[in-house]
Amino acid sequence: MKVMTIYAHPADTITNCGGTLALHAKRGDEVVALILTHGGRLHPNKYAEEWRKDNPDESLLHAGLEEIALNKRRELERAAQTIGISKLILLDYDDNYSVVNEEIVNRIAEEVSKERPDIVICDFPMNTAFHNPHTIATQMAFAGLSKVSLFLKNLDGQEDYQVKQIFLTSLPVSPIDGLSLYGMRNDVFIDISSVVGEKIKAMDEFVSQGYSGLFARKLLESYNGEYGRAAGVNFAEGFYRVYNETHSHLPLTKAAQKSDLLMRHLSYSTMSIREMFPLT
Repeated sequence: MKVMTIYAHPADTITNCGGTLALHAKRGDEVVALILTHGGRLHPNKYAEEWRKDNPDESLLHAGLEEIALNKRRELERAAQTIGISKLILLDYDDNYSVVNEEIVNRIAEEVSKERPDIVICDFPMNTAFHNPHTIATQMAFAGLSKVSLFLKNLDGQEDYQVKQIFLTSLPVSPIDGLSLYGMRNDVFIDISSVVGEKIKAMDEFVSQGYSGLFARKLLESYNGEYGRAAGVNFAEGFYRVYNETHSHLPLTKAAQKSDLLMRHLSYSTMSIREMFPLT
Protein backbone atom coordinates (compact mmCIF):
# COMPACT_ATOMS: atom_id res chain seq x y z
CA MET A 1 0.00 0.00 0.00
CA LYS A 2 1.13 3.55 -0.70
CA VAL A 3 0.26 6.42 1.64
CA MET A 4 0.71 10.04 0.55
CA THR A 5 0.39 13.10 2.74
CA ILE A 6 -0.40 16.51 1.24
CA TYR A 7 0.35 19.37 3.62
CA ALA A 8 1.13 23.06 3.43
CA HIS A 9 4.36 23.22 5.43
CA PRO A 10 7.40 21.04 6.25
CA ALA A 11 6.47 20.12 9.85
CA ASP A 12 2.75 19.46 9.26
CA THR A 13 3.19 15.86 8.15
CA ILE A 14 5.11 14.99 11.31
CA THR A 15 2.95 16.79 13.88
CA ASN A 16 -0.38 15.63 12.42
CA CYS A 17 0.27 12.02 11.49
CA GLY A 18 3.94 11.19 12.08
CA GLY A 19 3.10 8.27 14.36
CA THR A 20 0.70 6.73 11.87
CA LEU A 21 3.23 7.10 9.07
CA ALA A 22 5.90 5.43 11.21
CA LEU A 23 3.60 2.45 11.75
CA HIS A 24 2.90 2.15 8.03
CA ALA A 25 6.60 2.39 7.23
CA LYS A 26 7.40 -0.33 9.77
CA ARG A 27 4.95 -2.74 8.13
CA GLY A 28 6.52 -2.13 4.72
CA ASP A 29 4.11 0.36 3.18
CA GLU A 30 5.47 3.12 0.97
CA VAL A 31 5.09 6.56 2.53
CA VAL A 32 5.34 9.71 0.40
CA ALA A 33 5.06 13.29 1.68
CA LEU A 34 4.04 16.07 -0.71
CA ILE A 35 4.81 19.47 0.85
CA LEU A 36 3.42 22.51 -0.96
CA THR A 37 5.56 25.35 0.45
CA HIS A 38 9.01 25.91 1.90
CA GLY A 39 7.42 27.19 5.13
CA GLY A 40 10.02 29.91 5.50
CA ARG A 41 7.60 32.56 6.70
CA LEU A 42 5.55 30.42 9.07
CA HIS A 43 6.54 29.68 12.69
CA PRO A 44 9.83 31.62 12.67
CA ASN A 45 10.06 30.99 16.41
CA LYS A 46 13.83 30.59 16.69
CA TYR A 47 14.38 33.87 14.90
CA ALA A 48 11.69 35.71 16.88
CA GLU A 49 13.20 34.44 20.13
CA GLU A 50 16.59 35.76 19.06
CA TRP A 51 15.19 39.25 18.43
CA ARG A 52 13.97 39.32 22.04
CA LYS A 53 17.37 38.56 23.55
CA ASP A 54 19.67 41.20 25.01
CA ASN A 55 22.65 39.73 23.15
CA PRO A 56 21.19 38.07 20.04
CA ASP A 57 23.05 35.95 17.50
CA GLU A 58 23.63 38.32 14.58
CA SER A 59 23.62 35.50 12.05
CA LEU A 60 20.04 34.62 13.00
CA LEU A 61 18.90 38.24 13.06
CA HIS A 62 19.96 38.72 9.46
CA ALA A 63 18.96 35.31 8.05
CA GLY A 64 17.18 35.63 4.72
CA LEU A 65 14.20 33.69 3.40
CA GLU A 66 16.36 31.33 1.35
CA GLU A 67 18.50 30.45 4.36
CA ILE A 68 15.47 29.94 6.62
CA ALA A 69 13.71 27.78 4.04
CA LEU A 70 16.82 25.65 3.47
CA ASN A 71 17.14 25.07 7.20
CA LYS A 72 13.52 23.91 7.39
CA ARG A 73 14.13 21.56 4.47
CA ARG A 74 17.06 19.99 6.31
CA GLU A 75 14.96 19.64 9.47
CA LEU A 76 12.24 17.88 7.49
CA GLU A 77 14.72 15.55 5.79
CA ARG A 78 16.08 14.40 9.15
CA ALA A 79 12.57 14.02 10.60
CA ALA A 80 11.41 12.06 7.55
CA GLN A 81 14.31 9.64 7.96
CA THR A 82 13.32 9.04 11.58
CA ILE A 83 9.68 8.37 10.68
CA GLY A 84 10.47 6.21 7.65
CA ILE A 85 9.08 8.47 4.94
CA SER A 86 10.53 7.00 1.78
CA LYS A 87 10.06 10.01 -0.51
CA LEU A 88 9.75 13.75 -0.05
CA ILE A 89 8.22 15.84 -2.83
CA LEU A 90 8.90 19.49 -2.02
CA LEU A 91 7.16 21.97 -4.32
CA ASP A 92 8.85 24.92 -2.56
CA TYR A 93 6.16 27.50 -3.21
CA ASP A 94 6.19 30.60 -1.03
CA ASP A 95 3.92 30.21 1.97
CA ASN A 96 2.32 33.66 1.69
CA TYR A 97 -0.70 32.55 -0.38
CA SER A 98 -4.17 33.58 0.75
CA VAL A 99 -6.32 31.93 -1.94
CA VAL A 100 -6.32 28.76 -4.02
CA ASN A 101 -3.49 28.80 -6.55
CA GLU A 102 -4.26 27.03 -9.84
CA GLU A 103 -0.60 26.37 -10.53
CA ILE A 104 -0.25 24.53 -7.23
CA VAL A 105 -3.46 22.58 -7.95
CA ASN A 106 -1.95 21.41 -11.24
CA ARG A 107 1.29 20.39 -9.54
CA ILE A 108 -0.64 18.37 -6.97
CA ALA A 109 -2.57 16.63 -9.74
CA GLU A 110 0.68 15.89 -11.56
CA GLU A 111 2.36 14.35 -8.50
CA VAL A 112 -0.67 12.31 -7.49
CA SER A 113 -0.92 11.00 -11.05
CA LYS A 114 2.73 9.91 -10.90
CA GLU A 115 2.64 8.38 -7.42
CA ARG A 116 -0.89 6.87 -7.54
CA PRO A 117 -1.32 6.52 -3.77
CA ASP A 118 -3.99 4.32 -2.22
CA ILE A 119 -4.52 6.72 0.69
CA VAL A 120 -4.10 10.48 0.94
CA ILE A 121 -3.83 12.33 4.26
CA CYS A 122 -4.29 16.09 4.63
CA ASP A 123 -5.67 18.70 7.04
CA PHE A 124 -9.36 18.97 7.85
CA PRO A 125 -10.57 22.15 6.08
CA MET A 126 -11.83 24.63 8.65
CA ASN A 127 -14.30 27.48 8.07
CA THR A 128 -13.14 29.23 4.89
CA ALA A 129 -14.39 32.60 6.19
CA PHE A 130 -11.36 32.60 8.49
CA HIS A 131 -8.01 32.61 6.71
CA ASN A 132 -6.09 29.42 7.39
CA PRO A 133 -3.24 28.31 5.09
CA HIS A 134 -3.85 24.67 6.05
CA THR A 135 -7.46 24.90 4.90
CA ILE A 136 -6.41 26.44 1.60
CA ALA A 137 -3.83 23.69 1.17
CA THR A 138 -6.54 21.06 1.58
CA GLN A 139 -8.82 22.89 -0.85
CA MET A 140 -6.00 22.74 -3.37
CA ALA A 141 -5.41 19.07 -2.55
CA PHE A 142 -9.09 18.26 -3.18
CA ALA A 143 -9.02 20.23 -6.42
CA GLY A 144 -5.90 18.37 -7.53
CA LEU A 145 -7.41 14.99 -6.67
CA SER A 146 -10.53 15.90 -8.61
CA LYS A 147 -8.45 16.95 -11.60
CA VAL A 148 -6.57 13.62 -11.56
CA SER A 149 -9.85 11.71 -11.60
CA LEU A 150 -10.84 13.50 -14.82
CA PHE A 151 -7.65 12.90 -16.78
CA LEU A 152 -8.15 11.33 -20.19
CA LYS A 153 -5.10 9.72 -21.75
CA ASN A 154 -5.71 10.92 -25.32
CA LEU A 155 -6.21 14.50 -24.08
CA ASP A 156 -3.88 14.78 -21.08
CA GLY A 157 -1.24 12.17 -21.87
CA GLN A 158 -2.01 10.31 -18.64
CA GLU A 159 -4.77 8.11 -17.33
CA ASP A 160 -7.35 9.05 -14.73
CA TYR A 161 -6.79 7.90 -11.15
CA GLN A 162 -9.01 7.78 -8.08
CA VAL A 163 -7.55 7.70 -4.58
CA LYS A 164 -9.21 4.94 -2.56
CA GLN A 165 -9.56 6.87 0.71
CA ILE A 166 -8.78 10.31 2.14
CA PHE A 167 -8.11 10.80 5.83
CA LEU A 168 -8.24 14.30 7.34
CA THR A 169 -6.29 15.38 10.42
CA SER A 170 -6.50 18.28 12.89
CA LEU A 171 -10.26 18.19 13.47
CA PRO A 172 -10.11 19.63 17.01
CA VAL A 173 -12.73 17.43 18.67
CA SER A 174 -12.46 14.19 20.61
CA PRO A 175 -15.89 12.76 21.51
CA ILE A 176 -16.02 8.99 21.90
CA ASP A 177 -19.35 8.66 20.11
CA GLY A 178 -21.09 9.89 16.98
CA LEU A 179 -23.93 11.81 18.64
CA SER A 180 -22.36 14.26 21.10
CA LEU A 181 -21.45 16.80 18.39
CA TYR A 182 -24.15 15.76 15.90
CA GLY A 183 -21.79 13.56 13.92
CA MET A 184 -18.77 15.87 13.90
CA ARG A 185 -15.96 13.63 15.07
CA ASN A 186 -12.76 11.82 14.21
CA ASP A 187 -14.11 8.39 13.29
CA VAL A 188 -10.74 6.59 13.08
CA PHE A 189 -8.03 6.53 15.73
CA ILE A 190 -4.59 5.00 15.22
CA ASP A 191 -2.78 3.79 18.35
CA ILE A 192 0.70 5.33 18.12
CA SER A 193 1.82 4.36 21.62
CA SER A 194 4.53 2.06 20.26
CA VAL A 195 6.10 4.79 18.10
CA VAL A 196 5.84 7.92 20.26
CA GLY A 197 9.63 7.84 20.57
CA GLU A 198 10.00 8.18 16.82
CA LYS A 199 7.47 11.01 16.69
CA ILE A 200 9.19 12.93 19.48
CA LYS A 201 12.60 12.43 17.89
CA ALA A 202 11.25 13.67 14.56
CA MET A 203 9.62 16.72 16.16
CA ASP A 204 12.84 17.49 18.00
CA GLU A 205 14.38 18.18 14.58
CA PHE A 206 12.18 21.27 14.07
CA VAL A 207 14.26 23.56 16.26
CA SER A 208 13.57 26.58 14.02
CA GLN A 209 9.85 26.37 14.81
CA GLY A 210 10.28 25.90 18.54
CA TYR A 211 8.87 22.37 18.25
CA SER A 212 11.82 20.60 19.86
CA GLY A 213 12.18 19.73 23.52
CA LEU A 214 9.31 20.72 25.79
CA PHE A 215 6.86 21.52 23.00
CA ALA A 216 7.21 18.10 21.38
CA ARG A 217 6.53 16.39 24.70
CA LYS A 218 3.65 18.72 25.54
CA LEU A 219 2.02 18.08 22.15
CA LEU A 220 2.24 14.31 22.62
CA GLU A 221 0.91 14.52 26.16
CA SER A 222 -2.02 16.83 25.42
CA TYR A 223 -2.98 16.44 21.77
CA ASN A 224 -2.15 12.78 21.20
CA GLY A 225 -2.91 11.98 24.82
CA GLU A 226 -6.47 13.30 24.50
CA TYR A 227 -7.00 11.35 21.29
CA GLY A 228 -5.58 8.36 23.15
CA ARG A 229 -8.15 8.83 25.92
CA ALA A 230 -10.93 8.85 23.34
CA ALA A 231 -9.46 5.75 21.70
CA GLY A 232 -8.77 3.92 24.98
CA VAL A 233 -4.99 3.81 24.46
CA ASN A 234 -2.05 5.86 25.71
CA PHE A 235 -1.48 7.94 22.58
CA ALA A 236 -3.38 8.14 19.30
CA GLU A 237 -3.78 10.19 16.14
CA GLY A 238 -7.31 11.00 15.04
CA PHE A 239 -8.65 10.96 11.49
CA TYR A 240 -11.85 11.89 9.69
CA ARG A 241 -12.68 9.59 6.77
CA VAL A 242 -13.90 11.38 3.65
CA TYR A 243 -15.39 8.37 1.84
CA ASN A 244 -17.85 5.83 3.17
CA GLU A 245 -16.55 2.28 3.29
CA THR A 246 -18.29 -0.90 2.20
CA HIS A 247 -18.04 -4.11 4.21
CA SER A 248 -19.39 -7.61 3.71
CA HIS A 249 -20.75 -7.52 7.26
CA LEU A 250 -20.99 -5.06 10.15
CA PRO A 251 -17.43 -4.32 11.24
CA LEU A 252 -16.19 -4.65 14.82
CA THR A 253 -12.52 -4.00 15.46
CA LYS A 254 -10.32 -6.08 17.75
CA ALA A 255 -9.83 -2.98 19.89
CA ALA A 256 -13.60 -2.65 20.35
CA GLN A 257 -13.93 -6.31 21.27
CA LYS A 258 -11.25 -5.98 23.94
CA SER A 259 -12.44 -2.63 25.29
CA ASP A 260 -13.40 -2.48 28.98
CA LEU A 261 -14.94 0.92 29.68
CA LEU A 262 -14.57 0.61 33.44
CA MET A 263 -10.86 -0.23 33.24
CA ARG A 264 -9.65 1.77 30.25
CA HIS A 265 -8.67 4.70 32.49
CA LEU A 266 -5.87 2.42 33.69
CA SER A 267 -4.85 1.06 30.29
CA TYR A 268 -4.48 4.49 28.70
CA SER A 269 -2.50 5.89 31.61
CA THR A 270 0.50 3.55 31.68
CA MET A 271 2.98 5.72 29.76
CA SER A 272 4.61 8.97 30.91
CA ILE A 273 6.20 11.00 28.12
CA ARG A 274 8.33 13.11 30.51
CA GLU A 275 9.75 10.01 32.20
CA MET A 276 10.30 7.97 29.05
CA PHE A 277 11.73 10.78 26.91
CA PRO A 278 13.36 13.32 29.26
CA LEU A 279 15.13 16.39 27.94
CA THR A 280 18.85 15.81 27.63
